[in-house]
Amino acid sequence: MLKIGDVLTLEHQFSNSSERYKCKLVERIGNDLYIDYPINIGTGKTVYLLDRTPLRAVFASGNGGQYYFQTEIKGRKKQGIPMLILSFPGEEGLVKIQRRQYVRVETSLDVSIQPFGDSAPFTAVTDDISAGGAAILASQSAPIKPGMTVSCLFVLPMQNGECEYKRFKGKVIRVNEAFPGMNRISVQFVGASGLDRQLLLRFCFERQLELRKKGLPV
Repeated sequence: MLKIGDVLTLEHQFSNSSERYKCKLVERIGNDLYIDYPINIGTGKTVYLLDRTPLRAVFASGNGGQYYFQTEIKGRKKQGIPMLILSFPGEEGLVKIQRRQYVRVETSLDVSIQPFGDSAPFTAVTDDISAGGAAILASQSAPIKPGMTVSCLFVLPMQNGECEYKRFKGKVIRVNEAFPGMNRISVQFVGASGLDRQLLLRFCFERQLELRKKGLPV
């Protein structure tokens, strides 16, 4: 799927930086990708990236779909032109990018919701989540309605065995009945830091790989 000459767009992982870089795949040996030195899309200047810098690489396949994978700088090599070496997780590590801005994955996470104002907090579970928002299943008795601002505390079980507790401010977009006694609440995150969004992107990526390994649709 990934072939010599493909253009990669690189983004920082676990960083507040919004800078993006373009480069071209020059050579591939096993799971080592050799790229020319990346160009900053905003400034047009060549950038110097340190070894072990964690990145997210995006590319377009021949069928028109877009995919991304997690990678890092493994080193550098000069063979005619100076090149960087990226790690490649293999075809099984590729995730197709959905048309919506952020990849959404189905998962049940514990969440504590505090409506702004005098309403009492309540607990619920997610139906799905992305770096841009979440769909939450809660009792119909929960004091929630469209347009409200809420604070959501999520428990994110990461692949390394650690649990991340992250709070996000959100706006309630929709409230619909999911099934008798339960509502499905659509929340859009607002004002989240780049670092927090990167953590959610990482969680969604790990969750997609887990579902794929189990043979479930993603």
